[in-house]
Order: sequence, then C-alpha cells, then structure tokens
Amino acid sequence: MGMGEDAFLTASLAYVGSGKQSSPKNLIFASTRKPDLRLGNALDNDIEVVTGIEDVLIYDRPIGSSGLLWRELQAWYAQTYSIDQDQAKNRLYQRLKACLPKSSPPQALAFTSFFKAFTTAIPEVPVLLPEVCFHWDPLTVSRRGKEALLRSRMDFLLLLPGGVRIVIEVDGKHHYSDPDGRSSPRLYAEMMAADRALRLVGYEVYRFGASELLEPNAEEVLIGFYRSLFERYSLLPAS
Repeated sequence: MGMGEDAFLTASLAYVGSGKQSSPKNLIFASTRKPDLRLGNALDNDIEVVTGIEDVLIYDRPIGSSGLLWRELQAWYAQTYSIDQDQAKNRLYQRLKACLPKSSPPQALAFTSFFKAFTTAIPEVPVLLPEVCFHWDPLTVSRRGKEALLRSRMDFLLLLPGGVRIVIEVDGKHHYSDPDGRSSPRLYAEMMAADRALRLVGYEVYRFGASELLEPNAEEVLIGFYRSLFERYSLLPAS
C-alpha cells in the first residue's frame, strides 16, 4: 500500500517468488493435445503451461454469476487475436471443432448438435466448451486441493448461471476396455471414481456411450438432450 498525491491509500498487487507477472487462468480448453500443466505460485488460480501452450486456448477473464455465454467467449477471442466479431465467430467455432479427436466422430457430433439445437439464439446461451484441461474452481480446491484441478479433464463443460456446472462425457471403448477389447473392471472403476469426485464438488455429469451416438437418430437425441437440459434450468431460448 502506498500514499497517493491526495493522501489516500492506493493499493498495488505484489507478486512473490520469481517476480513474473502473469494473468490468472480461469479455463484452459480446446486442447489439440494434452499440455503439461503445473501449478504456479504467483496467484492462486495461476498455472504454468510448461509445454503445449500453442495447442490450447486460455480464458483469463472472470466468470460471473451468469456463467460463460458464447457472445462473451467470442468477444474475448476477438480481442485476444485482434480480429473483428464476425471473423471471431467463425474462427472460434472452427477452432473449437478442430480440437476434437479425429478418432471420435461421436464427440464431434455432440459439439455440432449443440449449435443446431439453439441456432440463432447461440450468442445468448452458455457455450459448450470442448476438451477442457483446467477449470479454476474454488470449491474443488477447498475440498480436494489445487492439484485435483489438473486431473479433471473433461470432454465438454458448460458453465450455467448461478454456478451450475455441467460436464458431458462421450465414452468410447477405451473408457471401459483394454486395448485388446476385453472389458476392464479397473478402467470402469476409475471412471466411476472420477465421476464421484466431480459430483461431490458440485458438477453434474452426463455420459453418452459412443455407440449410441453412431445410431441414425444420434443428432436428434443430442438436440433433444441439450434443449431438455436448458429447459430444466429455464434457459431454453424462445423459438
């Protein structure tokens, strides 16, 4: 704290340690490959992307009580990459879509179906964030420690108004079977343990089997799910 010209106290933020000043990371997502993340020591929610920083998007703005809407993510993207809003809308969509594993058409369908579910209302609805590596979550920290944040990778994350957090997972064979195709109780148990951990700190978890999303009516199923989910929270846009 220091004295200003008019004898009022003025506040300044001091970084302890290396002296490196960096922005807090609230979300690290759209990862095209798994980055090496380590907890930093400058701010509580500042982490260091040791390798792979070029392969992720880092949202460093506060996420308020309204959640994270598409228009807010688009505005951030436009400012971060110095492009206009129309460019940002298309480039951001393509960037998010491109991060999805080429080996998982069901995951890609889960993403594109979301935008078909809400069409022109998309700017005002919470955004479906793919391939989330890190979500700063004080409740997780208070109950499980900061290191737990680095283990909570999510296929998709929705941040809804009022602090509601929705995780959507698309489960292929590798979630429950060994490379030779035999069912693996160990993998299944690990998946259930991860679900419990997320639920205990307030996330809702919805899982789709990849085979379900290979059926002819898969897009219809997904659109119905998204609309029902938003209706549950009174977020369904007017048709």
